[in-house]
Amino acid sequence: MLTQQRTTRRGLIASAITAAFIAPLTTSVLAADAWPSHPIRFVVPFSAGGANDLLARAAAEGASKVLGQSIIVDNKPGAGAVLGTDVVAKAAPDGYTFLVSAAGVISNSMIRKVPYKDSDLVPVVMIGLAPSVIIVPANSPYKDLKDFVAKSKSGAGLHFGTAGNGSTPHFVEGLLTSKYGAKLDLVPYKSGSESVTAVLGNQIEATSEASIVVLPYLKSGKLKALATTWTQRISAWPDLPTAGEQGFGDIKIAHWAGVHAPAGTPPEVLDKVANAVDKAMKDPKTIERLKGMGIEAIGGTRASFVKFVDEERMRLGEVVKATGMKED
Repeated sequence: MLTQQRTTRRGLIASAITAAFIAPLTTSVLAADAWPSHPIRFVVPFSAGGANDLLARAAAEGASKVLGQSIIVDNKPGAGAVLGTDVVAKAAPDGYTFLVSAAGVISNSMIRKVPYKDSDLVPVVMIGLAPSVIIVPANSPYKDLKDFVAKSKSGAGLHFGTAGNGSTPHFVEGLLTSKYGAKLDLVPYKSGSESVTAVLGNQIEATSEASIVVLPYLKSGKLKALATTWTQRISAWPDLPTAGEQGFGDIKIAHWAGVHAPAGTPPEVLDKVANAVDKAMKDPKTIERLKGMGIEAIGGTRASFVKFVDEERMRLGEVVKATGMKED
């Protein structure tokens, strides 16, 4: 009788222990299966209307259809994208708040103090990109990027505008000077639109800006393009050679947008978001709509985006170190 009681007691203890281990797993699985049960938020750390915002809205629209839940785009510009990034870095990792990231999520911590750690955010998926274009005034004598760089070395140097320290155009300038010896006098403006206006007014010799911004000026003949700084030609302007095609293979810069999540967000949720955004970016109507604006839809997997972010962090870090790039 005593032996039977002991056996029964051991069985109850074993069952209790098993239940204790299974319960959290079951809860986790059920939570992942129930997600998303209410609207998701995509925080855009830039103002409405730019490449990052347009890509965010295209991804949100398409991904919401896949997930069966609405996705709200929430613009929180400020401090070179630090403000919006910080909001997501400090958000609960429950799968309902995501950052529509850009290059600044990688480079900001390299050149300025930020209120979060890089490890507070994890890459989820690439959305797409607007290739950067190096532009000069329409009446400029430079035929192409090779001619521009050569001429910069022959005199006192040329003025190159940026959208501020640490901006995408600043990295283009940094690569031209540190990798290819271009002699450029950096002129930092408060925004890309200001630097483009300066080129239009012949106040500076050149700048680089997103394809979505400069294509209207190129098509109207108000500006001249020397090269696109991405690895492929722009679908909406295929006659423009890449910097790589002109012998500048290290210049690979684009105004890209991806999705990052607060660290600790369940992997099952990250996979679902990545899959939904990838499907959205593979939709033919979305591809054509973005293409018409000079934006390339990309998508992909979590793994491919993690690889991209890691490579960008290493590459941009080298430019920061070589140029001494720092906060304004």
